[in-house]
Amino acid sequence: MSNAQDAYGNGGSGGPQSSTYRQWACGSGRRGYGRWSAFDLVALVLGLVVFWPIGLAIFGYKMWQQKRGGPDLQTLASGAWSRARDAFQGSGGPARGWTPSASSWTPGSGNSAFDAWKAAELARLEEERRKLDNAHREFADFMDNVRKAKDREEFDRFMNERRNRQA
Repeated sequence: MSNAQDAYGNGGSGGPQSSTYRQWACGSGRRGYGRWSAFDLVALVLGLVVFWPIGLAIFGYKMWQQKRGGPDLQTLASGAWSRARDAFQGSGGPARGWTPSASSWTPGSGNSAFDAWKAAELARLEEERRKLDNAHREFADFMDNVRKAKDREEFDRFMNERRNRQA
């Protein structure tokens, strides 16, 4: 077999059926690097739709990956997501310097006494907000009942006038 046959397979035809072409197109020659998965295609299309430079960057990364190897896009994204989540949560709790508030995560001061006072004040304010919400709900129910009573009174007056007209 000649060097051309070794390089291209299938007798050196070099056509779409050659093994080297298949390795290049499917990425099988480089341990799976460079394959376009469904995730890659969706990311590329969404990147182009949302902001075209994002799609261009994804395409550039895939081209670079085909030449140099490296993790695929999904592995890269899931790794970045895990690192960000771990940095935020730490080991089993919020990241150092962050304390939970009533509505979201806010930066802590680093002083535990102040953070405890702040948490107590936020809890007190949250309780006040709940009381105001309950008062608002009760007033809305009261106004609803007043409207219904007024509607009932107007309807009864209409029906009485109607009966008097017919008689």
